[in-house]
Amino acid sequence: MTAYPPVSGPDVTSDPALGQLLEQLQQRHHGAICATLLYGSCLRSGDIYDGLLDLYLVCDNYRAAYHSPFLATANWLLPPNVFYAELKLADKTLRSKVTVISLRDFQRGCSRAWFESYIWGRFAQPTRIAYARDAGVRRTIEHSLLQAAHTLLHNTLPNLPQQGTVTGLWEQALALSYGTELRTERQGRATELARSASDFYAAVTRHHAPSLGLGFTVYDSDGELRYQSKVAKAQRLSTQLAWSLRRGQGKLLSVMRLVKALFTFEGGLDYIAWKLERHSGESVVIPDKVRRAPLIYLWGFFWGLYRRGIFK
Repeated sequence: MTAYPPVSGPDVTSDPALGQLLEQLQQRHHGAICATLLYGSCLRSGDIYDGLLDLYLVCDNYRAAYHSPFLATANWLLPPNVFYAELKLADKTLRSKVTVISLRDFQRGCSRAWFESYIWGRFAQPTRIAYARDAGVRRTIEHSLLQAAHTLLHNTLPNLPQQGTVTGLWEQALALSYGTELRTERQGRATELARSASDFYAAVTRHHAPSLGLGFTVYDSDGELRYQSKVAKAQRLSTQLAWSLRRGQGKLLSVMRLVKALFTFEGGLDYIAWKLERHSGESVVIPDKVRRAPLIYLWGFFWGLYRRGIFK
């Protein structure tokens, strides 16, 4: 495999409404979007009208993407920025969470140059390129997506059992990445994702196996793809320490990104409440004092949600 493996399911990128939304977003960001990526639950279900569509806009640079120096600086200091966008149709509405990142930051975020797993953990999962400006940009994005999977495997293998099924490997690898963020999804989301895209992960693992080191090999056994590796005790201990640090770093940065979204995401508090309710099944009400002075009262509100188990 020399190219990015195919993503199973219907090609939702051909939906005309999505094309209209992408054109609006291109105009909003002054033609600076060189690629648009689609991933997440709507891609897996094949229904882009079910919940919020996850879109990543990859831009040339932040100055070109914004007229606002504040937004450009915020995106540069703590990428990415998150916004809300929708397209109203006659009988339904296409709603999306739009994330903006520069091509340079996306490439670095998919590589081992970034300690944090925020980007390479996300884009190790199946992703469709909804738009690429030209063939060169598409090749760059596909290479970065493959690199994200390589980075996740490289950083998780020493922390995983030295043999098992490839599906089980990805379940545990994705769970490690999920564990570095304040997430609202129910337990088992990593297992669901790994099993729903088992062919994709098998292809990616076969592709990267020769370059991973650690004595990593894959083989077929009784119709199932399995792996084995050889990891020294010292490397296993250093990897465990690294993931402990990532969990602390990642949860802190998750809070910082939520706070930033209050200023970059129109209706940010309502979005946060909606997302928490959608994934936890529990009612989340934003107190009036939090709406009036979020920077003062948001911390106590988040702590209360954490203690209720709304997110982990």
